Amino acid sequence: MKLHKFKQMGMNIVIDVNSGAIHVVDDIVYDVLDYYKNLSLDEIINKLQTKYNKEQLEEAYDEIRQLEEEGMLYTEDPYKNIILNDNGPSYIKAMCLNIAHDCNLKCKYCFASEGDYKGERKLMSAEVGKKAIDFVIENAGPRRNVEIDLFGGEPLMNFKVVKEIVEYARQREKETGKNIRFTITTNATLLTDEIMDFIDENMGNVVLSIDGRKEVNDNIRIRYDGTGTFDDILPKIKKMVEKRKDGKQYYVRGTFTRENLDFYNDVMMLADEGFKEISIEPVVLEDKHPLSLREEDLETIYEQYDKLAEEIVRREKEGKGFKFYHFNIDVNGGPCVYKRISGCGAGYEYVAVTPDGDIYPCHQFVGNEDFKLGNVFTGIENNELIKTFKNGHIYNKPKCMECWARFYCSGGCQANNYSFNKDIHIPYELGCKMMKKRVECAIAIKAKLMEE
Repeated sequence: MKLHKFKQMGMNIVIDVNSGAIHVVDDIVYDVLDYYKNLSLDEIINKLQTKYNKEQLEEAYDEIRQLEEEGMLYTEDPYKNIILNDNGPSYIKAMCLNIAHDCNLKCKYCFASEGDYKGERKLMSAEVGKKAIDFVIENAGPRRNVEIDLFGGEPLMNFKVVKEIVEYARQREKETGKNIRFTITTNATLLTDEIMDFIDENMGNVVLSIDGRKEVNDNIRIRYDGTGTFDDILPKIKKMVEKRKDGKQYYVRGTFTRENLDFYNDVMMLADEGFKEISIEPVVLEDKHPLSLREEDLETIYEQYDKLAEEIVRREKEGKGFKFYHFNIDVNGGPCVYKRISGCGAGYEYVAVTPDGDIYPCHQFVGNEDFKLGNVFTGIENNELIKTFKNGHIYNKPKCMECWARFYCSGGCQANNYSFNKDIHIPYELGCKMMKKRVECAIAIKAKLMEE
């Protein structure tokens, strides 16, 4: 598939799949494109003569032909040979450090089994954390910049070790010339003034979890005694965000489930509270789970995304804009080639480390021994698995090669693919459908704002 076209916000939008070129066209060009590659000009004129006159159709045909000649329509794939002939080494650029396999909440949809990853509840020691820092530096090769996400469970249950790891990383930066950027993901319940100051000073990004409206959040994000968290965390999240001055990054992140398919209202609630960086993401659960999303929910989900896209445009024009994480795409070429075809790099550029120092392709594979790569103390022991993940790009995913959005989603989440299909090469279909809708909305937003 070389072209994708769709209508949104009163626009006819055409995407050249391989180059990423985006065109907003009139009705005539939009209709002629249906036949341009399969019919002659005379046949197209005959086909559409009840809608348009001959001169209009000739002009549209010439316009398409010119775009094709200029390399902006029907382009060839420029990446395939580069990727398939890449036999070079891989270097780790990012690590998810599971500081705590424990949590003080029991969110109903938690993929990490309420923090313990279906294993023993434990906290990472400073020794393991420091060894993980050494491991990522040693395996980053020539990369100067390294990302480390302090994750859980709830990482602030292990704040003392967080501080020790960060201090050690700063020391190792000076010794090695690396630049280590930390992110922390927290449910915000344990935030104090001291912790907020530390996060603001030391974290390149902070991800703050809240699921939107009070009734939604407190139905899902609950304590062990069954009480909700909204009234506790909202003031803390606001205070943490207020500290993030001078371009320091943050975002408030929630999850929508089958019980709040009207998630547009959760995004709006967060926007109305003054947050400028927002993410409400679809839950990923096995089909039989009562909170899981189903095929029959898609129409409602699409309507919510459409409604959200229109509201984002409206607010941006009014000077009250905000960013919605899943609508943030770069339409001017996007990320590097490798990210466009392989996504996050799980298993060869990105890894997760457990409190015991075990290494997995990402945090969602933690606990599955079939995907254990090694240990920070003994190194990588399963190079074949690394090779499998490195080759798990779109060119080895037949369904992706038939899809117009392949360079935007990069083949989907490997963990989700495996979870639903027991094969990282077979995309999670429901996730694909939602992703394609989000990409359309993101492109429509960009086009609408540029148009006006």
